[in-house]
Amino acid sequence: MDKKRIRRLALAGMLTAVMFIIGYVESMLPAFFAVPGIKPGFANIPVMTAIFLLDWKLAAGMSFVRIMLSGFTFTGMFACIYSLAGAALSITVMVLLKKTGKFSVTGISMAGGVMHNLGQILVACIAVGKAVLYYFPVLVIAGIAAGAVTGIVTGVVIKILPSSVDVKGQKNIDFRE
Repeated sequence: MDKKRIRRLALAGMLTAVMFIIGYVESMLPAFFAVPGIKPGFANIPVMTAIFLLDWKLAAGMSFVRIMLSGFTFTGMFACIYSLAGAALSITVMVLLKKTGKFSVTGISMAGGVMHNLGQILVACIAVGKAVLYYFPVLVIAGIAAGAVTGIVTGVVIKILPSSVDVKGQKNIDFRE
């Protein structure tokens, strides 16, 4: 295995660990505005970082691992179904928007936040019925707000991270290839 591939896998592993820790901290936060299910989504910063610095396959794999670990450790398997649906839709849309080259990191993140919530509300419709759709406008607003903050932070991270990684004196490592 070449050095570049090892670096990419090591970064993916570190980002997955960070994502797991952030996800755990977020799971302990009380509901915002007395609205159940709304969390800041900071665990998505490592996923977006992977989309921009690594590739979508690693980002999707990282997200899957984090969701399964969180399910086994904290939330239960039923919550995994909601999270997997949200993550799959979110990552798909973010990758497609990134490929167009027409959207900022923050714009992509905002779309991802809304799509994550859409994926979860679709699962909820299957599980409990269409009555939960009344809740979707609230989730759209929450997805836009959380996505904006997450996108701004991710923008900073993807600018800083490659130049801050120093492996045997090598600066500005490009993890994308």
